[in-house]
Amino acid sequence: MPYSITQLNQMSQDAFVATLGAVFEATPTIAREAWTQRPFTDITDLYQAMIDVVNAMTQAERLTLIRAHPDLGSKAKMADASVQEQAGAGLDRLTAEEYDRFHTLNQAYKEKFGFPFIIAVKLHTKASILEAFDRRLHHTPEAEVKQALTEITQIARLRLAMLLTDT
Repeated sequence: MPYSITQLNQMSQDAFVATLGAVFEATPTIAREAWTQRPFTDITDLYQAMIDVVNAMTQAERLTLIRAHPDLGSKAKMADASVQEQAGAGLDRLTAEEYDRFHTLNQAYKEKFGFPFIIAVKLHTKASILEAFDRRLHHTPEAEVKQALTEITQIARLRLAMLLTDT
């Protein structure tokens, strides 16, 4: 059931975290800290409060957030939102060859950067994800940390849009 901003503003911190804690993969502390910025005027205000929490994180905390994300196309346990997002891009129906390619790319990426490849899969297809993998493997670690955080904030925005009504 989508929630309104009014409902979120009236929630206890625990209820707010239970509702929005998965917006940022396995990092409910972002929702916990954003709650202190209530009342929110709209979804954009809430989103910005959450982004402000991320921006205030130390480099180590940001890397922990990045590393909380699952590999794409893996069969590993992941948050319900990640399962739905990956299924929407067809990553739950990979052929054996596609699975091997994703696995190889995931491994190469993690070996180079020390964290999983992150992309807002709702905005992509299998083909565009594979193209991004190939392109981003040539980036510097600094560029990929920045790109991973950009993707994470896009994912969060999409997840908030699914959880909230405009009213």
